[in-house]
Amino acid sequence: MNLAVTAAEEADGGEHEASGVFPPFDPTYFASQIFWLLISFGALYLLMSRWVLPRIGGIIEERRDRIADDLDAAQQVSAEAEETRSAYEQALSDARARAHSLAADAKAAMDKEVAAETAEVDAAIAAKSAEAEKALSEARTRALAEVRTIASSTAADVANQIGGLSVSEADADKVITALEGR
Repeated sequence: MNLAVTAAEEADGGEHEASGVFPPFDPTYFASQIFWLLISFGALYLLMSRWVLPRIGGIIEERRDRIADDLDAAQQVSAEAEETRSAYEQALSDARARAHSLAADAKAAMDKEVAAETAEVDAAIAAKSAEAEKALSEARTRALAEVRTIASSTAADVANQIGGLSVSEADADKVITALEGR
């Protein structure tokens, strides 16, 4: 066991006496601890202020710039999307207007065609109606002429048979003409 104690003393450097105080809390070493503390913090401060903090600041600035660039790009893409949407809506509106125009043109053409066909049919009906009127008028004229002839001959026959008079059809026609004039 003696070997273990001497090995432990040599590992410690053998300089410490067994005073029972934890060496960092031993007031005899405070001056050297404060000196090395100031040297360590000074070196750490220089290291941080000269290399680490500028790099971190640069990284933060670079990140801020990248975020700003990304926001600008997003805003530009949003504006382009809005322009595209506006162009799409305009194209859709133009297409609707063209469709309405084509429909109106087609309707006008169909109305014109229907009007032309209606005019043709009306003209054909008017022509047939005129022909029918003419035929009716001619039939009426012939019927009236025949009625007059029949009336004249009937009047002459009645006068000859009932009255015992000798009346010609020409004389009966003159009497009928005189009666029509009243």
